[in-house]
Amino acid sequence: MSSESGTAGKQRLQGKVVIITGGASGIGESVARLFADHGARMVVIVDIQDDLGNKVAESIGVHRCTFVHCDVSDETQVKTTVESTVQKFGQLDVMFSNAGILSNSDQTVLDLDFSAFDRLFAINVRGMALCVKHAARAMVEGRVRGSIVCTGSVAASHGGRRRTDYVMSKHAVLGLVRSASLQLGAYAIRVNCVSPNALATPLTCRSLGMEVEEVQKHYESLAHLKGVTLEPRHVANVVLFLACDESEFITGVDLGVDGGYAHT
Repeated sequence: MSSESGTAGKQRLQGKVVIITGGASGIGESVARLFADHGARMVVIVDIQDDLGNKVAESIGVHRCTFVHCDVSDETQVKTTVESTVQKFGQLDVMFSNAGILSNSDQTVLDLDFSAFDRLFAINVRGMALCVKHAARAMVEGRVRGSIVCTGSVAASHGGRRRTDYVMSKHAVLGLVRSASLQLGAYAIRVNCVSPNALATPLTCRSLGMEVEEVQKHYESLAHLKGVTLEPRHVANVVLFLACDESEFITGVDLGVDGGYAHT
């Protein structure tokens, strides 16, 4: 599933209109660039990081990519973003609901800070559900056989000794994907989840207070698959597969990109 797979591979998203939340950096940025490389007619990057989002869009090319400021926890903003995308470009084919945050502390259930809990759930759970809801509505109304992909986590397959709110939020994402895939199948809309292990993205490094090399070394030790360092491009390749027609009979799947960690 490489972006270097030749001319035929470049047409995997030919003519598609896609929205990528959290697209200004990390996994979202990698997916935006890969989708554009594979023929997407328009990639709409959604984020609250205006400077980064605009720079990414400009570097991809304004004829193929645009940036929209949107707080995914705000339903009005999400609804407006989806509706304006359809109005400008005719339809919505793919929603990659990727925006999310990490816990700010290693809190356990004994010391949960519910102000932090509510903020995290507003983005990781409410925001994810809003993006799925409004993308699905646009696809149903436009009679589009669309694909919705959500970013989960290996945290959805295990309990956690820390970061309780984050672990809970990713379990919720998996429940959303499983339910939405059942409900939207009648409209030929596929809903799947990609669940990576942690990557050394700017968000992860800031949250852990660690340098890139430290984060990579830590999470490499948790994977059964050795000799490979997990990078955003690995996740992007899986998202591309789930977004394109090669996976047209796959729905309700949680596809791990974790070097076998979730099977421990």
